[in-house]
Amino acid sequence: MNAIILSALLGVVMMFASVFTENKIAIRNIAIFGLLILLASNLLNIYTPYSFNVDLHNMLRFDSFGLFFNSIAIVSTLLYVILSGSDIVKVGNYPAEYFALIFFVLCGVTILSSYNSLLMLFLGVEIMSIPLYILTGSDKKNLKSNEASLKYFLMGAFSTGIMLMGIALLYGASGNFNLEMIREKTSIAEFGILAPLGLLLIFISLAFKVSAAPFHFWTPDVYDGAPSVFTSFMATIVKTAGFIAFVKLFSLRMADLGPSYAIILPVIIIATLLVGNITAVFQQSVKRMLAYSSIAQAGFMLFALYTSNDLSTEGILLYAAAYSIATIGIFGILIKMKDYTFDGYNGLAKKQPLVAATNTVFLLSLAGIPLTAGFFAKYYMLASALKSNGSALWLVIVAVLFAAVSVYYYFRVIQAMYFKDGDAETTEIDGTFKFVLVVLALLIILIGINPSILLRWYYF
Repeated sequence: MNAIILSALLGVVMMFASVFTENKIAIRNIAIFGLLILLASNLLNIYTPYSFNVDLHNMLRFDSFGLFFNSIAIVSTLLYVILSGSDIVKVGNYPAEYFALIFFVLCGVTILSSYNSLLMLFLGVEIMSIPLYILTGSDKKNLKSNEASLKYFLMGAFSTGIMLMGIALLYGASGNFNLEMIREKTSIAEFGILAPLGLLLIFISLAFKVSAAPFHFWTPDVYDGAPSVFTSFMATIVKTAGFIAFVKLFSLRMADLGPSYAIILPVIIIATLLVGNITAVFQQSVKRMLAYSSIAQAGFMLFALYTSNDLSTEGILLYAAAYSIATIGIFGILIKMKDYTFDGYNGLAKKQPLVAATNTVFLLSLAGIPLTAGFFAKYYMLASALKSNGSALWLVIVAVLFAAVSVYYYFRVIQAMYFKDGDAETTEIDGTFKFVLVVLALLIILIGINPSILLRWYYF
């Protein structure tokens, strides 16, 4: 509860920060300080009894899974602001508003990690999504940004309508919005056709939010058109929060949904992996390639829905951390590049060897290479499927083959940095930026060597 209340309050604080100072660096520092307070409050919620005492009428349920994910989301946002905060303040004339919107997004994220009612699911999704529509169109002089914002808003509105219809059908079947009350029914088959149809509509809506195929069409255009500094935030914290909402609702409903769910989900996993990886191979823009690769990464995260066991729970948390850290680092470097094509990276290792080295670590992690956090993230996802269902071996083999395909387009960037001649042009890169990149790369390697460094805090 601490994180929900404080993120909303800090958003209001940031709204009025520009009234008292026009110094953009000071505004960024206020946001960093606010994120530190938010992290501390969430840790107090986890490890101490100190929390805001609010009668929630059982609409929110705070467990270790949701609170631990909150910590991952807040730390990822903190690293994102420290790394790219100087670029956020350059987007427009009122940077305090952007930081306010980021805090409001975090408020929606923390609701999604703890919802126990379909109404709170809807509110969490909307509180998270509406600020993103604004951030996507924040570069008002750029027509691509305006187009991306409009497309994201319209597609999001349709997605919300589908979710509301699903919630209405599920309420009509069960007579309750509360997830625990719905689960008390002996079988969802007692609800007739309304409940499976309602869950299917909610599934489609959430699949849109996490850009799973075939509901991914908005992702490349929106990610490409939005300012790169906000694409980094959308592709990490927001996407992983969507998966946490997915897991909380569907991981306990699979057995009740019958054989149709067991057929639909593998098809969606394969389609997401196929579309994301194959299309990324043919991209000439690194930013657009990362947009399609985020779709491919969603395919692996969907394995958390395929099974419900300790490996899938640990795996989605590990994947959220590994994917967020690596992607924030890659986009942080991308923002500094003057040319977003693969050729724009030619010779970067000679001009900026430290930046190129850290970028290599991030790319290797996304590819799932051993000794990086991405390897164990993928391993946990695939192992969870085999643990619960030995017949899922064919699906695991397909996922591994697509992971091998992803190595190709990630290594294209590494090849350009180290093995092609060129003069990669970047904006000014200071020592603080390089230091944060090194910290991110070390986190990727440490978690890749010993994932219990992160996961032990989940059981502490």
